[in-house]
Amino acid sequence: MNLSRRVVLGGGLAAGTAFFAPGVARADDFDKPFTGFAPPSTVLRDGTPASVGLDPAPIEVAKAQVIGHQTAPAGGHPLYPGHVGLMAHDGVVVATQADGYALRYRNATEELPQSEWLPMKRDTIFDMASVSKLFTSIAVVQLIEEGRVGLETAVAEYLPEFGAAGKEAVTIRHLLTHTSGFVAWLPLYSKYPDKASRIAAVMNQPLTNPVGTVYLYSDLNLITLGVLVERLRGQSLDEVVGARITRPLGMKDTGYNPAVKERTAATEYQAVPARGMVWGEVHDENSWSLDGVAGHAGVFSTVDDMAVLSQALLNGGTHRGARILDRKSVSLLITNFNQAFPGDDHGLGFELNQTWYMDALSGPRTAGHTGYTGTSIVIDFTSRSFAVLLTNRVHPSRAWGSINVARQEWAGGLGRALPITPRGSHVEWEAQALHATNAVLSVPLAVPAAGARLGFDLIAETEETDILRLESSTDGTTWTLVPMEIRHPGDTRTGEEDGSVSGTPGERRWSQVRAELAGGQQTLRWRYTTDGNTLGRGVAVSRIRVVGQGGVVVDSDASSNTFSASGWTKRSRS
Repeated sequence: MNLSRRVVLGGGLAAGTAFFAPGVARADDFDKPFTGFAPPSTVLRDGTPASVGLDPAPIEVAKAQVIGHQTAPAGGHPLYPGHVGLMAHDGVVVATQADGYALRYRNATEELPQSEWLPMKRDTIFDMASVSKLFTSIAVVQLIEEGRVGLETAVAEYLPEFGAAGKEAVTIRHLLTHTSGFVAWLPLYSKYPDKASRIAAVMNQPLTNPVGTVYLYSDLNLITLGVLVERLRGQSLDEVVGARITRPLGMKDTGYNPAVKERTAATEYQAVPARGMVWGEVHDENSWSLDGVAGHAGVFSTVDDMAVLSQALLNGGTHRGARILDRKSVSLLITNFNQAFPGDDHGLGFELNQTWYMDALSGPRTAGHTGYTGTSIVIDFTSRSFAVLLTNRVHPSRAWGSINVARQEWAGGLGRALPITPRGSHVEWEAQALHATNAVLSVPLAVPAAGARLGFDLIAETEETDILRLESSTDGTTWTLVPMEIRHPGDTRTGEEDGSVSGTPGERRWSQVRAELAGGQQTLRWRYTTDGNTLGRGVAVSRIRVVGQGGVVVDSDASSNTFSASGWTKRSRS
């Protein structure tokens, strides 16, 4: 840990000085990422965004946005009846919200009488759906840690029946990273008559693709691993997860097949199979047909229990003195084993760097998962932050659509609450986080005939289709890209760009940019164009200077008023 990033204040404080209680860590800026894990003694506690140096405004925006999705647009459906969310940073829970309804509908089209609606509460228990895969993965990594399973060992060594149909070369890693070659899904619940035949069908299933050649997300991978855990532990999966994960961490509301139906959020009304309103039992049909306990789905949990798991992982596998994994094992969870499949970054069980739901928290050391019922967890090791959003989006029907926009807003609100601070006392402009916009920062220049050199600091944390362009124009109509040289921190090489920057998720450090400008009267602009898809953290520029033979042409610190900004926010540090 870099001790220079920790501040303890004592004695008197001058009026207006920001106060951080003795022993309480200040927040780390977005541009000063952590390495390693949080101290193992870090214990979750309640606080406010301001108490750890976060900007509360983006968090409040996110809270309002996710509530707004509970109201149906004209002629449409709400994204979900209700939700419970939690955000935390550096061991402090900075935001929680419970709103809407855990139960609202009688069937796929009719509401219950309003007197029978059940409100969401902070301790509402949710069907976590595929987030269950994380628990199975942790159980497998515990076996790896103990030396009972080898990551690169063939699965058939532990489950001989799995070697059928050409699967002899599939390893534990292939299953954990969805590179086994398995088909995505099988209708186990409808095609086979009982649990034994359903498990046998998975063991006997041939590969759709040669092992290790493609990334294809498959429930069969984790069903197999669930069977492996049971075989090696001599216990059912729910017993293993309870004994080795949830009970040690005090996750008292997490498990399979919840006992109290009324505490759970209802999911879907199912006519086929004829289950009616699914409430208090697992939604996933295959898991249901396996008695509610399976490697791919079946876990129920609350937002506070998922917060405990998240903090334990940030701490390197421990919380309140209970250790479920050692630090090396947690590192395996968040190591990208899928470098051969760009865009499908994956650790052991955990997805990595997925902007489509991690938004502004996304990066190479951001781990998480989503669940079909409307759940998501995003754990950012780089800022020691996490965002959990639990909804019952399939209540009453899965046909009502995706909630990815809400997932992005919730994680993005926390990511944008992390401040960006210029190096030194400089003026900084940050592009506003908006979809489908064209944000422009511009400055008129009178460049000497011999030309001039431009320099500025840059943070660009963007998706591939959101582009920052550096452009110049002599008439305000025709714009030309200005080639740039970008020096990234810790890298002695200089990267040459054509005048545009994009596709830089996880780039959280200031870079130094240099460019040559032709002589003459011109306007220089930074144009950041976003699409309607996802957003990263965005872009920020600082310490802009243009210097020619006669001296300084413009200095953003000394003459910030000469800059015009549309869609950019100016911040000054002193």
